[in-house]
Amino acid sequence: MSGEGCLRPPTPPPAHAHPKPGSAYVRLNVGGALHYATVPVLTRQDGRLRAMFSGRAEVFTDREGWVLIDRCGKHFGAILAYLRDSTVTLPKSRQGIRELLAEAKYYLLQGLVASCQSALQQDNKEQALCMIPVITSAKEEERLIQTCKKPVVKLLYNRSNNKYSYTSTSDDNLLKNMELFDKLSLSYSGRVLFIRDVLGDEICCWSFYGQGRKLAEVCCTSIVYATEKKQTKVEFPDARLYEETLNALLYETLPVPDNSLLEATRRRCGSHSEEEEGGAGERDRGAGDRDRVRRIHVKRYSTYDDRPLGP
Repeated sequence: MSGEGCLRPPTPPPAHAHPKPGSAYVRLNVGGALHYATVPVLTRQDGRLRAMFSGRAEVFTDREGWVLIDRCGKHFGAILAYLRDSTVTLPKSRQGIRELLAEAKYYLLQGLVASCQSALQQDNKEQALCMIPVITSAKEEERLIQTCKKPVVKLLYNRSNNKYSYTSTSDDNLLKNMELFDKLSLSYSGRVLFIRDVLGDEICCWSFYGQGRKLAEVCCTSIVYATEKKQTKVEFPDARLYEETLNALLYETLPVPDNSLLEATRRRCGSHSEEEEGGAGERDRGAGDRDRVRRIHVKRYSTYDDRPLGP
């Protein structure tokens, strides 16, 4: 069986690229990418290429004498560099390293396989590293928020507040809030500063900051009456928490919030859907439309005021 026709006919290289007659160079067509290499380089390390060019494996050529290798030629230059020097500069992107890893496995270059796998594992560790400060004082919290150039998301949780018994689902919902906080921190740690507070009076409360000031607050606890006694209820409003986190990203890079974007994303207080979700919205009589408080324990701080932005 001939290898002719396995790949599209190669584009002839420029005249100056042809090796001189009698040279030890081999002409390689790897998925349409043309390369030259010497037999000593191709057989320097044990693997598929040594088998091909030492007579242990069949080699297919086209009518012009190009050795055909049915692989993507994107990273074959890196393969040759590794054969020459036993080392190579890995691609910068994870996708590029994965592609090179696949080629290294095909050519059975175990050293290059190990280098790619080590780089991917190290990158995974760096991505998983997420530092979350724990607040120990009000001054420390103020300093972190005022000096941070990124948006800030704070989760306050304090299970020790046992003035009333908890409803049956409260413990599960408290854990869900903590798990969501961890999930968001892993996803956005490079763009948002996540901080914990275990000293406050609230049992479970989220706060969102941008450019040094509070944007919104979502309190996840309430008092309910059951069997003629008060109980503490912890809720898990995950959709609203996602929304407020994404809203905080509006303050990530712009020196001044994009008012058109804020207008498109902010929610109107007292709408029919909000009344069904958690009761009619209440307005702060002294501040009018500037501060909004809803009975579903959400307070959104107005972004349209005269307070200076940033620290």
